[in-house]
Amino acid sequence: MAVDSVEHAKKLARKLRGDLAAAGVDISHSLALELVAHQQGAKDWNILAAAGHPSEAGPAVPVLRVMSVDVALPFYVDYLGFRLDWEHQFEPGLPKYVQVSWSAAKLHLSEHHGDGSPHGVVWIPVADVNQLHQQLHARPNAPLRPGVDVDAPGGPTLEVIDPYGNVLRFAQPSPS
Repeated sequence: MAVDSVEHAKKLARKLRGDLAAAGVDISHSLALELVAHQQGAKDWNILAAAGHPSEAGPAVPVLRVMSVDVALPFYVDYLGFRLDWEHQFEPGLPKYVQVSWSAAKLHLSEHHGDGSPHGVVWIPVADVNQLHQQLHARPNAPLRPGVDVDAPGGPTLEVIDPYGNVLRFAQPSPS
């Protein structure tokens, strides 16, 4: 069983120490940590703890294909309220690649031919879909006037489609 996180490794060390103690072998917690690190293929505990584990990934960032970042940005920034975090272009005349974000949601918009395909779908959880609905409808010159689907499977959902057919579903998850 692979270690999923540093906390999981510590838990395994406590379990190992407890099992050995039950068998009459007392070891220190630091030795148990070292043994768990060795079992995971690390030289020592410090290396394992510093490196984390490959399964400790950050949130996924969808890459949406757009034909023109200059056309897509007003939709994402001015209409939806995302902010432009950064823009990359190898040199003038080559495709652009940008990151936009809104609260914890991050999206990459790419003009590169091999990145994504138009008509992708991104599901974005929101705390209050009705408040977002009101904000979008209040925007001057709003390009869309979406409604809220109260019976959507992920909770009430507001769906918008960007200029290139990418679908953003802002959903208010139902309490579990």
